[in-house]
Amino acid sequence: MGTAILAGLMSNGVDASEVVASTKSQATASRLADEFGITATATETNAAANAEAVVDADIVLVAVKPAYVIEVLTQVAANLKPGALVVSVAAGITTAAMQAAVADNVAVVRAMPNTPAIVGRAVTGLAAGSRVTPEQLATASELFESVGRVVVVGEDQIDQLSTVSGSGPAYVFYFIEEFTKAAVELGFTPDQARMLVEETFLGASELLAASGKTPADLRRQVTSPNGTTMQAIAVFEQANLHELFGRATAAALARAREIAAGK
Repeated sequence: MGTAILAGLMSNGVDASEVVASTKSQATASRLADEFGITATATETNAAANAEAVVDADIVLVAVKPAYVIEVLTQVAANLKPGALVVSVAAGITTAAMQAAVADNVAVVRAMPNTPAIVGRAVTGLAAGSRVTPEQLATASELFESVGRVVVVGEDQIDQLSTVSGSGPAYVFYFIEEFTKAAVELGFTPDQARMLVEETFLGASELLAASGKTPADLRRQVTSPNGTTMQAIAVFEQANLHELFGRATAAALARAREIAAGK
């Protein structure tokens, strides 16, 4: 995710000389330096890489797994300059927990982007900590607008958002997997099935974006009375997909809250 955001920034004209990255492995640091022309260091070869990377930084993006967020913030806290903005993209780690790990003059924001950031089509939710100024929130929004759309929500909604747009691409990919398997079972080759299903999803998504109509409106246009599509939709309705999606998102939300509780 950090690399996707970095790519978005670079494509939007950010000066590479103003970006410093630190990573765990030297191989990754070398790749980032070669690909983007930035300064990149690694804790593998320099234990102080994280702390050194944040010196004089106005914005610090923490793109590590949730279990390591507070550890990293503790490592760099002494080097964060007054007025710095720290943005974390980890699920479940609250702004209160992050604020407790840094000085009182450092602001924090939680961000929940999703993986389409890689192609500039992310949806990112932002939740501001109590020290964040309107100007800093605008800066954070601009950062993530480089890779897609942004919605600002209260922190009480950021975990819920993670179960929708954060985890959502995986739900779509899973549906595509199963739909492709069904196409193979109908006699298509794997390559044919993949093309049929993936292009159908792409085309339907582009039609939805271009039409200005609701998904329900477009579904009804395809669903002729007593036709083949109606029979398939009836099977989905019998399976109570609404209730199934509710249970799935509730399970994801419960896990996000466990992560926040350190479990």
